Amino acid sequence: MRWYAFLLYPFALLYDLVTLLRNWFFDLGWLKSMSSTIPSILVGNLSVGGTGKTPMVEFLIRMLHKEYRVATLSRGYGRKTKGFLEADPQVFPDQIGDEPFQIYQKFGQEISVFVGEDRVNALEKIAQMSDVPELIILDDAFQHRYVTADLNILLSTYQSPFFSDFLLPMGRLRENRAGAIRADVVVITKCPENLNTAERSRLEREVVTYSKANTPVLFSSISYGMPTPLVDSFSFSSKIILLTGLANDQPLIDFVSEKFELVEVMSYPDHHEYSETDFDRVRSAMKQHASQNPVVVTTEKDAVKVKSNAPKGFLEEIPIFVLAIEVKFSPADELTLALLINQKVFKKDNI
Repeated sequence: MRWYAFLLYPFALLYDLVTLLRNWFFDLGWLKSMSSTIPSILVGNLSVGGTGKTPMVEFLIRMLHKEYRVATLSRGYGRKTKGFLEADPQVFPDQIGDEPFQIYQKFGQEISVFVGEDRVNALEKIAQMSDVPELIILDDAFQHRYVTADLNILLSTYQSPFFSDFLLPMGRLRENRAGAIRADVVVITKCPENLNTAERSRLEREVVTYSKANTPVLFSSISYGMPTPLVDSFSFSSKIILLTGLANDQPLIDFVSEKFELVEVMSYPDHHEYSETDFDRVRSAMKQHASQNPVVVTTEKDAVKVKSNAPKGFLEEIPIFVLAIEVKFSPADELTLALLINQKVFKKDNI
């Protein structure tokens, strides 16, 4: 927590009051929730970002799309459009948002990708389509209580778990820790791969302080692939200039530092819109470290923005490589998640 955070305590109290009242109105039925007519899984968090929602959504897609017709629905954070849209081959990132565009690029031939800030309206429109999905994944909808999903997955990072965080603006929570009571399963993300039993038990005890007593607590880690070129004409080098626009890029910095030689880090805020100034900075860094023959490595989400906003000739001039990430569970935790999905979403007793 920042050293001056205590000065923001009165504002956090006010924020807490507003969010508690809103949740209370939903609990009393004064604000109405609608159950999705399409089997649904909600993926969300209590904080303002960086918990790994998109990799988790992609994990669920890989797990389920071969058996079911899967769709995703999000508000499309950061897009320049409004209303309900379905991704198609002509779509651009600024029309549907970074993460939906990333998902569509990966899975667009196998799933449907929708965006709509009014999720109730969006779900009604999807349900009226001729080819209705058999499962819809609601991305970043934990606070959007107008829709009730069959399974609520709450994500929280190992590095900054919700039970140790504070409300905005003191910390990064966008609602009280007590919101965890609505979760059907809590996933602690970005865990070390060698997480021991004692540490798992400690984290489970902390989570159960706020969740329902029988809520499963699962643990996932991040698996990084090998960097792949954004433009095929470049060869990879182990000397890396890292370009990121993430809520928390420390795990990525740690990985790149361990596996390669990290020359420089250019960190920007989450959902950063790359500008001419940023691309000039990349050019300057490449010239400064030219003797080491470096390459630029960025994330899949950032690559979307870089590719759309790069000035003419930039992608052919600068060797940019994209580092894919995937969520990994232990076999036992993956089985637990699969059973929960079968039981709560598809009303089956086994897999």
